[in-house]
Amino acid sequence: MAEWLLSASRQRRVKAMTAAAGSAGRAAVPFLLCALLAPGGAYVLDDSDGLGREFDGIGAVSGGGATSRLLVNYPEPYRSQILDYLFKPNFGASLHILKVEIGGDGQTTDGTEPSHMHYALDENYFRGYEWWLMKEAKKRNPNITLIGLPWSFPGWLGKGFDWPYVNLQLTAYYVVTWIVGAKRYHDLDIDYIGIWNERSYNANYIKILRKMLNSQGLQRVKIIASDNLWESISAAMLLDAELFKVVDVIGAHYPGTHSVKDARLTGKKLWSSEDFSTLNSDTGAGCWGRILNQNYVNGYMTSTIAWNLVASYYEQLPYGRCGLMTAQEPWSGHYVVESPVWVSAHTTQFTQPGWYYLKTVGHLEKGGSYVALTDGLGNLTIIIETMSHKHSKCIRPFLPYFNVSQQFATFVLKGSFSEIPELQVWYTKLGKTSERFLFKQLDSLWLLDSNGSFTLKLQEDELFTLTTLTTGRKGSYLPPPKSQRFPSTYKDDFNVDYPFFSEAPNFADQTGVFEYFTNMEDPGEHHFTLRQVLNQRPITWAADASNTISIIGDYNWTNLTIKCDVYIETPDTGGVFIAGRVNKGGILIRSARGIFFWIFANGSYRVTGDLAGWIIYALGRVEVTAKTWYTLTLTIKLM
Repeated sequence: MAEWLLSASRQRRVKAMTAAAGSAGRAAVPFLLCALLAPGGAYVLDDSDGLGREFDGIGAVSGGGATSRLLVNYPEPYRSQILDYLFKPNFGASLHILKVEIGGDGQTTDGTEPSHMHYALDENYFRGYEWWLMKEAKKRNPNITLIGLPWSFPGWLGKGFDWPYVNLQLTAYYVVTWIVGAKRYHDLDIDYIGIWNERSYNANYIKILRKMLNSQGLQRVKIIASDNLWESISAAMLLDAELFKVVDVIGAHYPGTHSVKDARLTGKKLWSSEDFSTLNSDTGAGCWGRILNQNYVNGYMTSTIAWNLVASYYEQLPYGRCGLMTAQEPWSGHYVVESPVWVSAHTTQFTQPGWYYLKTVGHLEKGGSYVALTDGLGNLTIIIETMSHKHSKCIRPFLPYFNVSQQFATFVLKGSFSEIPELQVWYTKLGKTSERFLFKQLDSLWLLDSNGSFTLKLQEDELFTLTTLTTGRKGSYLPPPKSQRFPSTYKDDFNVDYPFFSEAPNFADQTGVFEYFTNMEDPGEHHFTLRQVLNQRPITWAADASNTISIIGDYNWTNLTIKCDVYIETPDTGGVFIAGRVNKGGILIRSARGIFFWIFANGSYRVTGDLAGWIIYALGRVEVTAKTWYTLTLTIKLM
């Protein structure tokens, strides 16, 4: 662990050196003596000239492709433990913000999420799991900020076009019903609403959305735009006074810690409204630690929101394990509290929305950065990061080279902070296993005779939080069950009278929406079924396949038998398939290969090597009609 020297006067330095030598061991003494002579930068933390921007919180996204899909199937107590690590204050990631997808029936990265309105006269506010997740987050943190954002939209809004802005009033109505439904059926207050994730915005739509929100008494719901790039929306706001008035936050995705001049000129809140998207290894943790500080230092962004909240989808789907933690085995109960959780805690456990950044924040002389925040009531939190280039690359954008090297940094507290007597110290070291520490509390730092200054020895890939708050905690539970492969024998008859979730466990829809369905006309063995419910293509966000598909099981299976009772609802043109060895999903689903066994209502069958049906292995005629149950069996063996 890095030893640290904390002092301004020689007398204080001797005391700190003695204490550190006693706790770190005899080998630390030469290092501490050297520290007295080492040159280093000096950084003043002062509120005498006022404060910087208001802090809006750190959060994460559930959605953008069914990323929390497997979480809901976890048995207790493991599911509640995972939720605690994510949302419980002063325990784990302790997130301030939860952003969820407004399900639109389309493929949006790792799957589809169901809409609350599959068609015009349909409303159901109990589909999917985002309602449940928001309520669980609120149970743990009643003050958590809730955000909703559409990725795709149900097809009926497009009136035959793949475009949500055909009827601006209708699309605004659709979004507002989701907000109203959240309150009416789940007692959830949505705080912010977005436009269309990483796609075109329409200025007139934003204005209509604001008017419709107001007409429903939802003046408190604020608008974020445009969840894409800075440039277009901020320039438009500077030229359009009405648009400027109705947009509360400018949200950009993957800004590389920088904003643009036009965005800053608006004076609006600037957020990195989606960021991270990186494997949750220590390098991913380094990425997260670096941008949490530098998004404000470089770009004045007062909120950073990670995609995604928890990697709770099959790992072989796109961007596997790109969540703050991993929970992808509900059948075993196994989960992993990854290092980005503890990197989050360095900020989230010691700040709250409504705090303010100090104006005196910036870069360290030999690489890294520091920020400081206050609640205006005497509390101060300082976060320092020294993430190296090699160990802090995010998946996007390109990271220009920079160097970080060992350094001594002296911090001087002035203004209302000059008489702070003590700071709690929390420490993380990423990298080599032998040197690795995650969110470890060190001895507190006494400043009574130091004139408000202290010196740290900083090395690569470290995080320090120094704070007046004493509530920090590294929460823990007994280890979860060991990891296990998906069961080699699996069966589901969907016999659930009142399912808590609309989807069957472990099925991950990739195109279309498969929901529990009780067939009241069939009192026999097919009374309970899983039904694909869409009858038209959604307004797409990604490349949905032409054929609907839901996946389940182990990606590595080669020899397997699949047996399923199937029912074709559409005469003449309808069909159904079962498949194995499906090699792709998510945004790549259109090009999925595997072994697909199809039957069609026109009395034909086909075996293909791909979902699109171009690679044909066998075909022929078979006695099949619609409105009849059949049992399909597909056996695949590696030759």
